Amino acid sequence: MQTVTRLFDFPYYQKENHNLEKAFTTKKNGKWVSTSTQEYIDQANTISRGLLRMGVKPNDKVAIISMTNRTEWNICDIGILQIGAQNVPIYPTISEEDYEYVLNHSEAKYCFVSCDEVLQKVLSISSKLKKLKDVYSFDDLKNCKNWTEVLEKGKDNSNQEEVEDRKLKVKPEDLATLIYTSGTTGRPKGVMLSHNNIVSNVIASKLRVPFEPGASSLSFLPVCHIFERMILYLYQYCGINIYFAEGLDKISDNLKEVKPDVMTVVPRLLEKVYDSIIAKGTALEGIKKKIFFWAVELGLKFEPYGVNGWWYEKQLGLARKLIFSKWQEGLGGNLTTMVSGSAALQPRLGRIFGAAGIPVMEGYGLTETSPVISVNQELGGGWKIGSVGRIINDVEIKIADDGEILCKGPNVMMGYYKDPDKTSEVLKDGYFHTGDIGEIDSDGFLRITDRKKEMFKTSGGKYVAPQLLENRFKQSRFIEQLMVVGEGEKMPAALIQPNFEFLYDWAERHKVTLGENSDIVINEKVIARIQEEIDIANSDFAKWEKVKQFRLTPDVWSIDEGHLTPTMKLRRKIVKEKYINLYNDIYGY
Repeated sequence: MQTVTRLFDFPYYQKENHNLEKAFTTKKNGKWVSTSTQEYIDQANTISRGLLRMGVKPNDKVAIISMTNRTEWNICDIGILQIGAQNVPIYPTISEEDYEYVLNHSEAKYCFVSCDEVLQKVLSISSKLKKLKDVYSFDDLKNCKNWTEVLEKGKDNSNQEEVEDRKLKVKPEDLATLIYTSGTTGRPKGVMLSHNNIVSNVIASKLRVPFEPGASSLSFLPVCHIFERMILYLYQYCGINIYFAEGLDKISDNLKEVKPDVMTVVPRLLEKVYDSIIAKGTALEGIKKKIFFWAVELGLKFEPYGVNGWWYEKQLGLARKLIFSKWQEGLGGNLTTMVSGSAALQPRLGRIFGAAGIPVMEGYGLTETSPVISVNQELGGGWKIGSVGRIINDVEIKIADDGEILCKGPNVMMGYYKDPDKTSEVLKDGYFHTGDIGEIDSDGFLRITDRKKEMFKTSGGKYVAPQLLENRFKQSRFIEQLMVVGEGEKMPAALIQPNFEFLYDWAERHKVTLGENSDIVINEKVIARIQEEIDIANSDFAKWEKVKQFRLTPDVWSIDEGHLTPTMKLRRKIVKEKYINLYNDIYGY
């Protein structure tokens, strides 16, 4: 097989070109258990045969809901796709109401779940599910059929010919998956992605990444999101050994065990890693502390390709030897590339990790674009900090008169499932309207400046781009989450969730007594200190953009409480509703 045109071609391509002993590795009962390329293919075919015997027909939908990434997910994915059915991955953390909506809207016939926590959510709404016939679990659970029962049904290979016949009938332009966007407002929308949408994105992205066959990756971002899912296909295409992290809480341990060469990240993780490192540096004393912060200051001025000159590079070499080498060790010691997506990366993080010799290649895309539209690449001068890189091959971008980014290419979705009206709102004249505002510089690098729907006007008629402000304010170690408000008001203001963990450290050092969160947010010394941070950040903005007032919230903003989407984006309407009293207090209502 020389070419890949459908998603289930990837494992067969890998067998011919790389044939790995450790295609996938998942930790089970404290031990890493590997699955070879051949075992991957054999088990996927077994799943296909089992599903055929369960009556799964072409275009039937099969849902997969998993709390963590794992080998079974990928085996089931290929097993579903190669019989012409479609995979419906679902975020495990969404509400029961959204579970009900997605499973009913997609008309899923079967559902694979990872564990008891997910199973309980499905069982709680089972009486409302119209089409769902059965649920199978990856974990051994007493009250649920196990996925091995599907494997058992497919053990007899006498219907493998039917599997091969189904595979032949699947065309590149056929629907492969429904991915329900987590949406910051309203019901989730089912994004229809074809085999070709995702395959074309994998092949174009391969030209941007320095992945060497046989290298290792650590996967922890949710595979139900198209970013990590596309990356997993890309790893398979490039012959990369994929290790699945046990969860976000174990990421540090897993990095040291796996020692990956490459990893995908979201900016929030890098912020936490950076804050943790800085906290350790702050605890140092004397000359060690001075050297540490000298290296950090140097790192924050980093530019790729030696732009800062030979003397800077000389100092950087010393900083890498004395300080940054320890950062690398903390991330396993072998990490050469991190690929960042899902949200804007603060330039300071791009600089500091670049200085540390662990470059972060920031990219940009949406679920509707499979997802990559553009991405930085270290080779060939394709890396510019503060940008999301150059546009990938075969994708066309144009900037509308109002600054919106419009995208055309083989990666653009087929449409929203059962929703022609919403589809026609975003797909016009062959272009997908991203809803993002951006610009392309003279070197062809794309920069994202804001979300079109999130920009607002103050009562004075001035436009404010909240994301720009928010990304700058969140550089403060005192601020965990922040939302800029002020549409139709006389001035911008902010609702802020402080970094409570850091505040306790700060209070201890400055002999400030802090109580519960509800006391902290009205503590005059805390408010005064955060005001200093606001004043520093405000100096980067025009007069009408400056945040004039803020209020602190006692809650930790989370996905479960509804503040954030599963991809960590702000649910602006819900945050405002939750803190309407604070909002009213700011504006004197």
